[in-house]
Amino acid sequence: MNAILCATPEEEEALRAAFDLAPAPRTHGPFQVWIGRDAHEGVALSRSGIGKVNAAAATSLLLEAYGARRVILAGVAGGLAPDLPVGAVVLAARLSICDYGVVSAGRFIPTASGMIPIGAPELTELAPAAPDAIAAYEQLIAEVGPALGHPIRLGGLLTGDYFLNCAETREALRARYGADAIDMESGAVRQVCEAWGADFYAVRTLSDLAGADSAVTYGEMAAMAAANSAACAPALLSLLEASAKVA
Repeated sequence: MNAILCATPEEEEALRAAFDLAPAPRTHGPFQVWIGRDAHEGVALSRSGIGKVNAAAATSLLLEAYGARRVILAGVAGGLAPDLPVGAVVLAARLSICDYGVVSAGRFIPTASGMIPIGAPELTELAPAAPDAIAAYEQLIAEVGPALGHPIRLGGLLTGDYFLNCAETREALRARYGADAIDMESGAVRQVCEAWGADFYAVRTLSDLAGADSAVTYGEMAAMAAANSAACAPALLSLLEASAKVA
C-alpha cells in the first residue's frame, strides 16, 4: 500500500482531485482515509492536521492499519532560499527537525531528533535522504518540471512546530543549515517511517517566504501551492511503482 499524506484542507482538496479515490472515506478516530480505486488502487490518502504530533499519529495509522510501505507527504512550506519564489517545489533531499534539543546556559542547542539530547552533538547539517529517494526526485524533476510553471529542485527542508513569520529567523536558519524551506510535519513523518522501515518522500511547495508578511501571503497562496504539490504526487508515485517493477 502507498500512503499519501497531507496536513491542511487545501492540500487534501488538491490531492483528492489528483487521485482516483473512493467517494467516501474510512474513519479512524480523528482521521479520515480515502482509498484509491482503478488506476490508483493501492493508495490510502489522509490529512493529519498540522504539526509534528498530528503528522506522526496519522503516519503510524497508515503504516499499521493499511500496511503502507511507502509514504509521500505532499503540501506547502515556507521558503528560506532567496532565489526560490512562492510556487516553487522543493523535494526533500536533506531533512531535519530543528526545534528538538537541549537548553543549556541560556542557549537552545538543537540535536538530532529522537536521541537523548544531553551530551548529543549539536545539529549542524541536515540529514540526507536515501539515494533511491534522490534518484526518484531527479526523475520527477525531468518529468514534471517543463510543464509545472514554477521552479522544482532538490533541496534542504527543516521541520519545526511553529509557523515562521520572521525574516531574521529565516535568514539565520538559511545560513546555519543551507535549508530551502521549512514546514511543520516532514521531519516527524520521516522519523516514524524510519522506525517502521518504510520509504519516505516529501514534496513541498512554497506558499510564503517565511518573512514578516508570511501570514498574509500564506492565506493568498496556499491553494496554488497545494495544487503544485498535488500535481507532483501522482507522477512521483508512478515513477516509484515503475522502478519497483523493474527491480
